[in-house]
Amino acid sequence: MNSVCKFYLIFLSFMIIALNGCSKVPKNSLPELQTVSHVDLDRYLGKWYEIARYPHSFEEGCYAATAFYEKKKDGAIQVTNQCRMGSLEGEVNEAVGRATVSDKKTNAKLKVQFFWPFKGNYWIVYLDPEYRTAVVSEPNRQFLWILSRTPKMNPETLTAIKEKLIKKGFDLQYLILTPQ
Repeated sequence: MNSVCKFYLIFLSFMIIALNGCSKVPKNSLPELQTVSHVDLDRYLGKWYEIARYPHSFEEGCYAATAFYEKKKDGAIQVTNQCRMGSLEGEVNEAVGRATVSDKKTNAKLKVQFFWPFKGNYWIVYLDPEYRTAVVSEPNRQFLWILSRTPKMNPETLTAIKEKLIKKGFDLQYLILTPQ
């Protein structure tokens, strides 16, 4: 094996280990996580505010986190995540990625890629009928985001969503509120 191949294998191994280390929540071996039965992607597009999340390394120090989804001409969705670093007035940090639908029957399972060649699962596991609140996770329940169309969520709404998440097998001891 030549040195370029060895370097590539070492680099790839490192990236897999590093990405697995992004989550601070243990894998959950409960039955398969169920997504919502259907998502109208055109209604889902636009700006969402992060109300709460599981902690992970790529969002440490984030305040006022948002996600903006925009359909591209090729049918993919551009994902623009932003937050302010260190405080509500901190410098804006932005990550732009690309999402594609991986379950065309429901549109509730997507693959998101922020840098090649790595893709992550983006599963919509809760969505209210008016598309005002949503919850996103992935099959092992290691990542979790509670999203809203507004920067603040009614406490009763948040409590109701948390109750639904507990029934879906999420451990909410890890959930942190996002300062907006």
